Amino acid sequence: MSLPPEKASELKQIIHQQLVKMDVHGRIREVLAETIREELAPEHQQLSTEDLIKALRQRGIVDEVMKELKFVTDVNDKERTSAPPKPSTHFVDREPPVLKKTNIDPTRRYLYLQVLGGKAFLEHLQEPEPLPGQICSTFTLCLHFRNQRFRSKPVPCACEPDFHDGFLLEVHKDSLGDGSKMVDATTMLSISDPVHMVLIKTDTFGETTLVASYFLEWRSVLAAENGVTNIAVELLGVGTESKVSVGILNIRLEMYPQLNKMLSPEITKTQFSLERQKTAEKERLFLVYAKQWWREYLQIRPTHNVRLVKIFAQDENGINHPVCSYIRPLRAGRLLDTPRQAARFVSVMGYERAPVIGGGGGKQEQWCTLLAFLCRNKGDCEDHANLLCSLLLGYGLEAFVCVGTKAKGVPHTWVMTCGTDGTITFWESLTGHRYMHRPISPDDPPLAEQPKPLYPYRTIGCVFNHQKFLGNCQPSDAVEVCVFDLQDESKWKPMSGEAIKSVCSPGTISSVPPFPPLCASTIDAAITSNEIELQLRILVSEHRKDLGLSTVWDDQLSYLLSPALAAYELERTTSISAGNEEFQDAVRRAVPDGHTFKGFPIHFVYRNARRAFATCLRSPFCEEIICCRGDQVRLAVRVRVFTYPESACAVWIMFACKYRSVL
Repeated sequence: MSLPPEKASELKQIIHQQLVKMDVHGRIREVLAETIREELAPEHQQLSTEDLIKALRQRGIVDEVMKELKFVTDVNDKERTSAPPKPSTHFVDREPPVLKKTNIDPTRRYLYLQVLGGKAFLEHLQEPEPLPGQICSTFTLCLHFRNQRFRSKPVPCACEPDFHDGFLLEVHKDSLGDGSKMVDATTMLSISDPVHMVLIKTDTFGETTLVASYFLEWRSVLAAENGVTNIAVELLGVGTESKVSVGILNIRLEMYPQLNKMLSPEITKTQFSLERQKTAEKERLFLVYAKQWWREYLQIRPTHNVRLVKIFAQDENGINHPVCSYIRPLRAGRLLDTPRQAARFVSVMGYERAPVIGGGGGKQEQWCTLLAFLCRNKGDCEDHANLLCSLLLGYGLEAFVCVGTKAKGVPHTWVMTCGTDGTITFWESLTGHRYMHRPISPDDPPLAEQPKPLYPYRTIGCVFNHQKFLGNCQPSDAVEVCVFDLQDESKWKPMSGEAIKSVCSPGTISSVPPFPPLCASTIDAAITSNEIELQLRILVSEHRKDLGLSTVWDDQLSYLLSPALAAYELERTTSISAGNEEFQDAVRRAVPDGHTFKGFPIHFVYRNARRAFATCLRSPFCEEIICCRGDQVRLAVRVRVFTYPESACAVWIMFACKYRSVL
């Protein structure tokens, strides 16, 4: 294998430093003098290289040097020889993960992106150095490039965070047909997808915050000398702070294998300029069309100007995009099996309104890009609705995002699917609930029986997906009287499909990033359930101790609560209740005559035991169980964590007690 000149010189330098560190030169001189003195006759004054190597080998110096210079250990061999057989019980392996070698396909082209530290994260200027073993806030960098996702190791938050990670991104061209063809510089120049980088801060309680979202233009490396370039990337804040710098990342880009022919900087600059002009022109034409469409919409009825018709929305960087570009059919592979399971997954992603600095009660608008939403693992109702609509489209349903209001005129978004038989179903993305829509006919006589709506939605201004945008132009925008015949232009004013396609279709050079694939959960459900349960037992015991009460746990009763928690999650996912009879029968057998049983189930989407316990104590029913007084009191708690893609999980907790009733 031939090394590039700079790599060879770097390797020589490492070896030289190691030899100096071990004082190998001094030891060779000693062996040389000793060999000449002892082994050579006076008439032989010439010493060959072979004689010297033999003498060094006999004294073990060569073996010692080779041992010190062993750079890479075969991880698989190490595991085969040293790993003890695992016991049959479920346990967590606390050994730090060993970095394994990456298999590189020699017929493919790769971009090696290294993050070599950060600086000027001034918000953390006063951050003290974390002590060894101390829990501290961390930064994590998430990357997405052409259907590949990466995540850096968490590093402590600091003014100069110690990022040192390398990511190997495969650069391929989907439309080439020949999958194994090595792409050249000219072909790569036409790949306009940026590297999307999202910086997440995780505090000591496990709460995540979106710090920055950046699109890296990597193609400058195609014109760099030796195929290597170093870039200082300035990260800007998000939302209201999108014009404020939060820090700088030092990034090194390198092509593997090296390009035979580099492009000139003029060619890359011209390409970037042409792409920007083309995108700007398409966006300008769409804006002109959108203004014309809005004027026509207002001329239908003057009251239309107060309806929630949303054509553009700001992303986390404060940039406006057509709302249709936030939706694309998204397939979850084998991670989610049904549309209802997808709805459950979206509902257990955390809900958090975009932060606002200062009062006033105004809603800060921020429609996050999908990568930012997934990495942060929480977002506003718009983020949830966009993701659910994309997943339902991936399952082949005709799905739309609805923009309207809930009670008291609070703006809200939800998802709607249209069946082939005309059935309209509303999906609440924050809860996973589904509602059938049957319109009320205002022209019916007063005594005619009308369907009673169960959904919480009041008004609707528009519906949209990745191909269509329709404004509600019916006399009333109240959801209960709306007819969702989307083909009827007297009820729903459509936008031109061609206009939407020009700025929103995935094939166009657009400022909207491609969707990342969903990742499987990295949470071990059994371990996490055990950990939370153990923490809750300690918290309950301490709480009862403060009240002067002793605590006796009934492990068998705790185990009997498991089927109930599984049934609750099944019901949330499928709307089917099952297994309740067996649970009730088991509890009746476990609770003796003359004893009372009380149980309290509760559901969370986070894994913080202390926070969950504090919430539970606010419920009088739960507090009654935890602070139970009586004769032969036995307490039980069971935790069951159900994992979903990304870091999403549903956490079910059930507290229970049994005691002898004393009148």
